[in-house]
Amino acid sequence: MNYCETKQSERLEYNQLLEEYILGCKTSQKIGMEYERIPVSKSSNEVIPYDGEFGVCEFLREVAKIDNWDYILDDVNIIGLKKLHDTITLEPGCQIELSIEPQIFVRDIKSKIEKINSVFKPILEEFGIKLLNKGVSPKTTYKNIKLLPKKRYAVMANYLWGILSDVMMRETAGIQVGIDYRSEEDAMKKFRVANLIMPFATAMFANSKIRGGVDTGYKSFRALAWLNTDNERCGFATNFSDGMSFRDYVDTLLDTPMIFINREYIPVSLNGKMTFKQFMDKGYEGFEATIDDWMLHSNLYFPDVRLRNFIEIRNHDCVGNGLEYSIPAFYRGIMYNTDALSEVEKILSKYSFNEINELRYNVSRYATASKLRKKPILGICKELTEISKYSLIQEGEDEEMFLEPLVDMLKRNKLPCDID
Repeated sequence: MNYCETKQSERLEYNQLLEEYILGCKTSQKIGMEYERIPVSKSSNEVIPYDGEFGVCEFLREVAKIDNWDYILDDVNIIGLKKLHDTITLEPGCQIELSIEPQIFVRDIKSKIEKINSVFKPILEEFGIKLLNKGVSPKTTYKNIKLLPKKRYAVMANYLWGILSDVMMRETAGIQVGIDYRSEEDAMKKFRVANLIMPFATAMFANSKIRGGVDTGYKSFRALAWLNTDNERCGFATNFSDGMSFRDYVDTLLDTPMIFINREYIPVSLNGKMTFKQFMDKGYEGFEATIDDWMLHSNLYFPDVRLRNFIEIRNHDCVGNGLEYSIPAFYRGIMYNTDALSEVEKILSKYSFNEINELRYNVSRYATASKLRKKPILGICKELTEISKYSLIQEGEDEEMFLEPLVDMLKRNKLPCDID
């Protein structure tokens, strides 16, 4: 096939773009979790490179050999492992991400992660590696972190124009949560509430004040990095107003500049020259838009809360000491209880979009000491956590125990970055 040919029998239609979201409606109420950690040397605290006898690539080979995982490849390079519905993948700076098959209960997510960690442990010992529960590399900065040899990462690194985009790609690690929705109405309500919650959650789990060996003056330097990565595809997706629909989200994505498309596994850079809507209308250098192009474009859009065939809540620093499980528990208690969801919406809806947006900028520096209408948001953070806890207690599955580290921390007016 000629490189510029596209296998496509008919023009991509708008309704096809909506399909992923419509098909995402489901009756389940599961929680998904993506858990990134930074691999560093036990002796030096420097980030472990991809290559080398005791590098991240060889670590993955050992995990695959011992525990029967399959390779995920980019050309000949190992960029991750998969086993059934679980994956271990590498982020651009070799951050190791566990993506756990969605579960009904947080305890089952914890069990799966602990099982994988038990496989990791002897290999990490042999390799002299520790996996940090931090939101940013505390010692090695991006200039000394080689980009993972994955074709799309090279294109992304060349395109993302924010002054801290290299920091975001190579130095940071976070925890993301996936939430199911039953209908378009349910999806939009959860999407709206998740966006309203997001700055408060970023504040509660702030854990990246040390970077390059010094105190940055920010409680979450990772959050600051995302604020300075690419304003056209990061931050808030839409203004999450009442009455929004799947179409509003699709229209936002259509108006977002494109980074690249894939043809025959080779990235073709568009470098922001056109939006997806323009690509659909006019094509690009002989290429016509396909549904795979749309899916890729959707995955290269990085808002704090992302709509997929589930709702992906993204902007939390990586944390440990049990707080890693407080994150999915916090959302489980709010999102899957109708009364809790409505109560949180009522509390936060009194704040305008501009107030919530401004708060995003403040929490990177001040976290729970940030002020909203002249009052620190610590009180709101405590209130949201108590609503989630009460919801979980009502359920009677003992899932509220995963909130205890968070409740205790907020009671003491501490942050994860205050706890070693």
